[in-house]
Amino acid sequence: MADGEKKKRAFKKFTYRGVDLDQLLDLNSEQLTALVHCRARRRFNRGMKRKPLALLKRLRNAKKNVQPNEKPEVIKTHLRNMIIVPEMIGSMVGVYNGKTFNQVEIKPEMVGHYLAEFSITYKPVRHGRPGIGATHSSRFIPLK
Repeated sequence: MADGEKKKRAFKKFTYRGVDLDQLLDLNSEQLTALVHCRARRRFNRGMKRKPLALLKRLRNAKKNVQPNEKPEVIKTHLRNMIIVPEMIGSMVGVYNGKTFNQVEIKPEMVGHYLAEFSITYKPVRHGRPGIGATHSSRFIPLK
């Protein structure tokens, strides 16, 4: 390092519970079910319903119909309780928060989480900001 050599930054390779990304994409549904947490495992064991399967199909088509080095089109959904599976990685999803669709790009770190966790439904409180009626001076309204 003293000779002017720059140390190359080694990026940490992504793994989900000991399984790296390319192996994760090759897993079938039973193998993935064995990896995820208990609540997701129960959900997958009880069977995938029609709406989540339809969303996966639309995401698949959006990824297939995209030019190289471009992001796929945003697929809007109300399915906040959808568990993110490895097949969804790289997709763009518009998750409804009750008012608008928040655009979320699915990254490998999101596998096993719910879509709702990335689309907040409330506006966080901003403490220390005075509002209407906060002080006595704001109560005074001149007639003319």
